[in-house]
Amino acid sequence: MKKWYSLIDKVYRPDNLGKAERAVRANKGAPGIDGETVEAYGQNQRERLTKLHHELKTGTYQPQPVLRVEIPKPDGSKRPLGIPTVNDRVAQQALLNILQPIFDPDFHPSSYGYRPGRSCHQAVAKAERFMNQYGLKYVVDMDLSKCFDRLDHELILESLNRKVSDGSILKLIKMFLEAGVMKDGAWQETDIGSPQGGVISPLLTNIYLDYFDQAMKEKGIRIVRYADDILIFARTYREARKYQQIATDILEGELRLVVNKEKTHLTSVYQGVAYLGFIIRPKALSIHPKKIKAFKDKIRQLTPRNHGMNIEEMVKHLNPVLRGWANYFRVANCKGLFVQLMEWIRRRLRMKQMKEWKSYKPLHKTLRRRGYKGEYSKISVTRWRNSASPLVNMALPNSWFAELGLIDLASYDVGILRYYYSN
Repeated sequence: MKKWYSLIDKVYRPDNLGKAERAVRANKGAPGIDGETVEAYGQNQRERLTKLHHELKTGTYQPQPVLRVEIPKPDGSKRPLGIPTVNDRVAQQALLNILQPIFDPDFHPSSYGYRPGRSCHQAVAKAERFMNQYGLKYVVDMDLSKCFDRLDHELILESLNRKVSDGSILKLIKMFLEAGVMKDGAWQETDIGSPQGGVISPLLTNIYLDYFDQAMKEKGIRIVRYADDILIFARTYREARKYQQIATDILEGELRLVVNKEKTHLTSVYQGVAYLGFIIRPKALSIHPKKIKAFKDKIRQLTPRNHGMNIEEMVKHLNPVLRGWANYFRVANCKGLFVQLMEWIRRRLRMKQMKEWKSYKPLHKTLRRRGYKGEYSKISVTRWRNSASPLVNMALPNSWFAELGLIDLASYDVGILRYYYSN
């Protein structure tokens, strides 16, 4: 194994710092404890990068504590995030630019999280292939409890030291790990963990968990891992139980992590294996019901009936959500679902337009403009059921939404997971 002895000069090189600042600016993000925004940092870019270059070169750089914020999770709990200052994010990105190419090529082939050129879709495709083509029908869905928060600092540095012997690099990473957090104005020590939200944390987590990946590979056990989302594959239920114990011994005994016994479970492709928002079955890949519910909740937020925003503005806010959701979930067998969702979304927009009309008269006027010659019913424009009436559909046809530029989920090519099989 090749070992690297002098890297810090590559980290603080002006061109690398400039590249790092551009990446941080592109990712945007909230300010850290100093309140400085990405935009404000960019206005003094030359001065700030010159100062950072000098501090990294002379060894006087000192990272600030991260700002602790808590993000609500769908299950009602909260996920702690640590937000470094913009200056510290630039320094971490500069470090990442140098370390990622050193470590990434030797990571386990079935590790997909936070790696360049790899995606959730590839992880799902590999898992589906193991189950439905390799005959590994039984799966341990392993859940790690607060993985980022439990990474052992000593083991992180040992893992890094297998390839990197530059003391300045190891010292810099140790300072990031021990910078502490600020919560409600009070500083708290961090003697364990790497803040979820730090630029360098995903790479450190992959380096840390690669020990587990390679240990499982040496034992001939198939896995797929996306960050701390781990699936372990077996031919029989009994074999899966055995593999679960082996994995638990490595993760808890050697890596000092905690396996969540309540959420870790043994399942099979016949029952359906939930992974990264999908459910994998023998002959189909579907979207997890929780993801569909969350999507519909988001659409409801964006299409309120009693709001001053007009339809055109609503479409502008809807389109990024529709595009992102469709591009992620289109790999599933979801043609019928996409059609149903689109019908529902258009119906909600029709209801919004009806509320703006306030009475049936504008509806009749719109129908006359469209050349309607039939009977004009006096329908209530405040009742949900009337948003599906033939008259409203003729007044506000699907083509009208297309003219407004509304993205049509039903137009997407779906069921395309096969495109990711080779990766």
